[in-house]
Amino acid sequence: MSQSLVKIYLHITFSTKYHEPLIFEEIEKELHNYLAEICASIECHPIKIGGYDDHVHIVCSLSRKIALMNLIEELKTSSSGWMKSKDVRLKKFYWQGGYYAVSVNPADLQELINYVENQREHHKKVTYKEEVIALLKKNRIAYDERYVWD
Repeated sequence: MSQSLVKIYLHITFSTKYHEPLIFEEIEKELHNYLAEICASIECHPIKIGGYDDHVHIVCSLSRKIALMNLIEELKTSSSGWMKSKDVRLKKFYWQGGYYAVSVNPADLQELINYVENQREHHKKVTYKEEVIALLKKNRIAYDERYVWD
């Protein structure tokens, strides 16, 4: 084939360090927009970004020009600095060390978008830890719970 044709959809989620509720509602949308700008700047088309007080979910495509770990590093590093500049209460803001990322079947994309859009409602019933464990099990990702959390 003379051309490289790639379409990889991702579902990424990561939390604030120690799951602290530092994503204040007044800056949440701005943070999501900033994360979308980061994705777009490295050709990882942002599809939906959402989350809750202590974490974000990112649905995007993965550019054929970038490795997943570089996308995550850029998202975390840039947005961490951005968060620290937004509010004096966030001077010591950090993301957790790890992350969850899984490829998404295009047929399941709309269901995932709806899921990310409804995070506020979802987390009235489910904690982030419960959510991540459920995602790991659903996607058959082996894990050792001793090392999942900060």
